[in-house]
Amino acid sequence: MNTIKIVSTEKAPAVVGPYSQALEVNNFIFCSGQIGIDPKTNTLVEGIEKQTTQVLKNLEIVLLSAGSKLNKVVKTTIYLKSMADYVLVNQIYGSFFKENKPARATVEVSRLPKDALIEIDAIASL
Repeated sequence: MNTIKIVSTEKAPAVVGPYSQALEVNNFIFCSGQIGIDPKTNTLVEGIEKQTTQVLKNLEIVLLSAGSKLNKVVKTTIYLKSMADYVLVNQIYGSFFKENKPARATVEVSRLPKDALIEIDAIASL
């Protein structure tokens, strides 16, 4: 029988809809998509560089609260408002995933919550 545990932390931005920050299932953490909201101000940071960095920091906070960390991420999906930002996002993303390079998909989307420029979700092991 699968045990599902809700993962939630006040150190990361609150969710903007009816979903959990993450779920723990069978020694995996399934993180919902994060956008570049600064948890201290609860506002979206400006620009693709700052948003990408904030998104990855937010994911790290959620993972740490679940007992995991970024080097245990096995899969991510990146949603970009503009594929023109792909190279810059890759540079920032790569600085967070130096040892372990997760499997990944990147897609361009027409719009994201709060008009964010990027959203990333992740699956990690415990």
